[in-house]
Amino acid sequence: MRRALIVILLLVLAVTCTTRPPVATRPLEGVVTDASGVPLPGVTVTATDAHGAKRTVISDSSGKYRFELPDGGYTIAYELAGFRTGERKAELRRDNADKKKDGLAPVKLALSQNAESITVTAQAPTGKATSERWAFGNVAGGVVRGIAPTNAPPPIAALRESIELPSANPNYVGSKENDFINAAKETTTTFAIDVDRASYANVRRFLATNAMPPPDAVRIEEMINYFTYSYPQPADGTPFSVTAEVAGCPWNISHRLMRIGIQGQNLDQWKAAPNNLVFLLDVSGSMMPPERLPLLKAAFRFLVDQLRAEDSVAIVVYAGAAGVVLPPTSGADKRTILDALDRLQAGGSTAGAAGIELAYQTAQDNFRSDGNNRVILATDGDFNVGATSFEVLQKLIEEKRKTGIFLTCLGVGTDNYKDSMLELLADKGNGNYSYLDTPREAEKVFKRELTGTLVTIAKDVKVQLEFDPKYVASYRQIGYENRALANQDFSDDTKDAGELGAGHSVTALYEIVPASNATGTIAKLRLRYKAPRGDSSRLIETSVVDQGKAVFAASPDMQFAAAIAEFGMLLRNSAHRGSATYAEALSLARAARGVDLDGDREELVRMLDTSRALSGEAPPRVAGK
Repeated sequence: MRRALIVILLLVLAVTCTTRPPVATRPLEGVVTDASGVPLPGVTVTATDAHGAKRTVISDSSGKYRFELPDGGYTIAYELAGFRTGERKAELRRDNADKKKDGLAPVKLALSQNAESITVTAQAPTGKATSERWAFGNVAGGVVRGIAPTNAPPPIAALRESIELPSANPNYVGSKENDFINAAKETTTTFAIDVDRASYANVRRFLATNAMPPPDAVRIEEMINYFTYSYPQPADGTPFSVTAEVAGCPWNISHRLMRIGIQGQNLDQWKAAPNNLVFLLDVSGSMMPPERLPLLKAAFRFLVDQLRAEDSVAIVVYAGAAGVVLPPTSGADKRTILDALDRLQAGGSTAGAAGIELAYQTAQDNFRSDGNNRVILATDGDFNVGATSFEVLQKLIEEKRKTGIFLTCLGVGTDNYKDSMLELLADKGNGNYSYLDTPREAEKVFKRELTGTLVTIAKDVKVQLEFDPKYVASYRQIGYENRALANQDFSDDTKDAGELGAGHSVTALYEIVPASNATGTIAKLRLRYKAPRGDSSRLIETSVVDQGKAVFAASPDMQFAAAIAEFGMLLRNSAHRGSATYAEALSLARAARGVDLDGDREELVRMLDTSRALSGEAPPRVAGK
């Protein structure tokens, strides 16, 4: 009987032990930033309890970290290469059990080497971003480590927009704006198309910091082409449609404004053939801040998520030297591609030319004659090792474009941002160029636009206009200063010009001084283009008719494009701005914005309003006051 009782007690004890509830835990969260409020990714945060047990997490792209810890006392250590280790004490008690989460008091880290101190703070999240604008200081020494491979960064939409204060010495190529040309002496003008959009995002970045952009940073054609317009799809077997519209000129009532629109075939052609892609990433020391390499790494995920098994991705990086960190890998193996991105670190000098050479060679070794072959270069453009001159890099990229491998350039950063270098590479390398100023722009480029860029539907696209002096006294093109061609280049198939991707559109504006009040066919419009792998061009011809419409009788797209042109001329302090004012451009843009599903046009309205205030222009007068 006694033995049976002992057995029963043991069984009860065993059941009690196996059904013991799990230890309760509660979140402990924080955000690691620098003194200016910039989140620091890659910080190793270790929580050590009273018994010496450790738990470690890595701060993500937003500088955030999170533990799930049982009650007790902890020592929290913060480690980042190049900084001294910082520590804080944390106490989780049962009398705080009603709190959903706990946070830490600020912690300061100092650089471990002979460099200026950087203050890093960690604090409990408040549920709201304390600021939508971040100011970036210079982070000297150390290497920012990538997000831990086991912890995927949050989606771009969840990140706060990062905006760096503009540099006092930006690197832009100055260009003299186009003047009026006497149509009686020169009836014909020729240019190469341009689908770059970088200038608009860069202008936005300046205005977001309440600073007017340098005039040379403003390329009006890129601002206009940032937006989509309601152009018809091609219906005659050509890869694009061509339209033209003429109306009154908002900034000079005696002039006319002509708009030319080219619309590429809007198909998911990138899915019709395999894609051979090489990601070429700058991992030099200048790419350390969160709005550079960490932003790019998170942004590339959007493209990786869309790849298929037949697609191939390789990753080439360059700093003091260039190297392949991921050989060509199937798009089905997304984990391997993302892990390679996550492991990237920033540090060292910038051997950009060596990186370009290696990326093109990698793409050539995996060349798909039945597919799309492209190098995607992401950098701040600061090449300071090896071939660095414009002339040498231009020759290099012109040689590489002969391989049939196309180029996409993505620019980031500001303090040493070389807009001039990236524009050169894009223009000379059968490429296109975007600037990423915020996570929202990164999402737009990678998720909505880049897949169209992957497929070139027409290359070396040239536009030529022959004006009739009977109707046109003089004319000038608005923007496209860097894309002008000699008239004889139009029929010369050896001359390089711009490329058009699937679904992309091109818009060009001309300001016209009419020869009379007569209406009619004012110009002949000719286009030449080559098939993506062709060597001979094809010709398209149409006519441009002026029906005498006033600007407010023009299509909403025509009015909106005119407002952007007016905006750009004001920012450039153009000699041809006439009676333009920010208030008038704002009124025109607001009236013509129409359906705005992505909010891009509303954003332009806000930028115009900011520019008006920064310029010191008096607000518009209200009737009766």
